[in-house]
Amino acid sequence: MTSNRALHAASLAQQDEFYTRFNDVQEELGHYWEHFRGAKILCNCDDPFESSFFRYFALQFAYLGIKKLTATCYAGSPIAHTQLELNFGETPPCLPLAGEEQVPPQFMGVRKPYCATITDYRDWNGDGRTDLLDIRYMLEHQIGCTVRVLDGDGDFRSPECVELLKDADIVCTNPPFSLLREYIAQLVAYNKKFLIVGNINAITYKDVFPLF
Repeated sequence: MTSNRALHAASLAQQDEFYTRFNDVQEELGHYWEHFRGAKILCNCDDPFESSFFRYFALQFAYLGIKKLTATCYAGSPIAHTQLELNFGETPPCLPLAGEEQVPPQFMGVRKPYCATITDYRDWNGDGRTDLLDIRYMLEHQIGCTVRVLDGDGDFRSPECVELLKDADIVCTNPPFSLLREYIAQLVAYNKKFLIVGNINAITYKDVFPLF
């Protein structure tokens, strides 16, 4: 699922779980660096262990002087552990194992709705460079970042995710195809700057086209 054809097919099938390739994210977001500088960025449809958006912003964190980077994901993602080399298996080592009290019982045995927030990024593993390995080290050891299981299911409309939205300066993600209208309406309602990936036909929606 790495081509425009696959993206279009996913949209037609209302397949909401479609992760964007890192190369595509890198090429597109490189045009907007001046907007990201010093910002609090929210990726609220992005598994922090899978998302190319989260990976991109984490790698550019120091260069852009990003103030804070937060990513949240929805519980039970059907394509978890299929995209990035950041995945750690069902439960990352920095989080409690299933069965421990810290994990809400409704998420036992399913993909957890994680929230990861980065506030500092550097050469954490001491190998003389900053790269993907440092992101993994951060998430494993929770230094320069926090990783937790959300109380709810991670839906962008949930109260805890809305609170994260209120705190953000810019939202950047690949939202669910079937909820695109509702997703954009929420961003507009909270007066947020945003850069999202969706089917090009969305620009013809009567509640989207006026935004251009």
